[in-house]
Amino acid sequence: MKENEKRLEEAASRVYRYMMHSKPEEWGDHKWADWAMNIDRWDWNPGVGLIAAEAYGEPSARGEVLRDVETWTRRNLGQSETVKVINAIAPFAVFPRLYRETGERYYAERAEAIARWLMDEAPRTRSGAYEHTVTEQASFSEQIWADTVFMAVLFLARTARLLANGRMADEALRQALLHLQALQDEESGLLYHGRNCEAGDWMSAAKWNRANAWNAVGIPMILEEVEGLAGDAETLREIKRRYLRLAEALAARQSDGGLWPTVLDRPGYYAETSGSAGIACGLFKAAAMGLVPAALADHAERALSAVLDCIGADGAVAGVSGGTPVLDSVEAYGEVPVFPTLYGQGLVLLLLTEALRQRV
Repeated sequence: MKENEKRLEEAASRVYRYMMHSKPEEWGDHKWADWAMNIDRWDWNPGVGLIAAEAYGEPSARGEVLRDVETWTRRNLGQSETVKVINAIAPFAVFPRLYRETGERYYAERAEAIARWLMDEAPRTRSGAYEHTVTEQASFSEQIWADTVFMAVLFLARTARLLANGRMADEALRQALLHLQALQDEESGLLYHGRNCEAGDWMSAAKWNRANAWNAVGIPMILEEVEGLAGDAETLREIKRRYLRLAEALAARQSDGGLWPTVLDRPGYYAETSGSAGIACGLFKAAAMGLVPAALADHAERALSAVLDCIGADGAVAGVSGGTPVLDSVEAYGEVPVFPTLYGQGLVLLLLTEALRQRV
């Protein structure tokens, strides 16, 4: 194994261990530690980690990783019965893979049931985009958040592939486009964190790093799933056009150190690791798929080097901003505290996994 690949493998192994098998005494003593690192919850934060674990476990040599994913699922299934909100869809994204690996019909049947809820019952804004709903006691009426593309639309695309369902594939594409249309700043090409459809504004109008990352990495993953299934060629063309615009805008905002600031058009704000990893993973994927020029993968390589420097000896990823709803002001994003989280581990693991895949 080449020295660079060996470093990536070792880093991925450490990040994975800390995400899936670390103990509370390793999480630090800040007040968000349990929320940030307790993987036994059915919500978006553990869900991002599971999606990354599934990708990391894809090579047959890592069969124990997929066993970990199935063990987690069996252990936490009871929680899944109590919540049906956009943010709690994320863990279901591993069900199509679990069905293929185990042959257990439950995974396919449950994935289909949740996908049909998304198709027919999930709350939507007046634009038709999914309204961002959460497990916490909070309502974001008529709000579209960038996060939803990764948390729910990816699952819908995967289930469309599992069921060979063109209608679901078209809806996944439509949701991806509705989010891009609602959130993309036509001048800069970057995405705002959220939009209030009732007020007709972008609320704080923050071009938040991780909001852009959810789409930078999520959209290529979605397009991989719906290829050959979706029949709406015009929607696909517009998604690709908007994605290229986003990728070029992100490349232009990368800092000299390789990461991106937590608010993309505020270069003085702190560098944020999880969003930077998601952006880099997306650029790697998009370049390999021909969605963007191959030269943009150079930006992903620069980010990869910087992200590796953020991984501790224990596998904890530093520089990850805490859970972030749409905040009241752009300035508030620069004050979000940083600490290791499951989604931070997950986004970094996705990047490392993609980097290793492209070196094979």
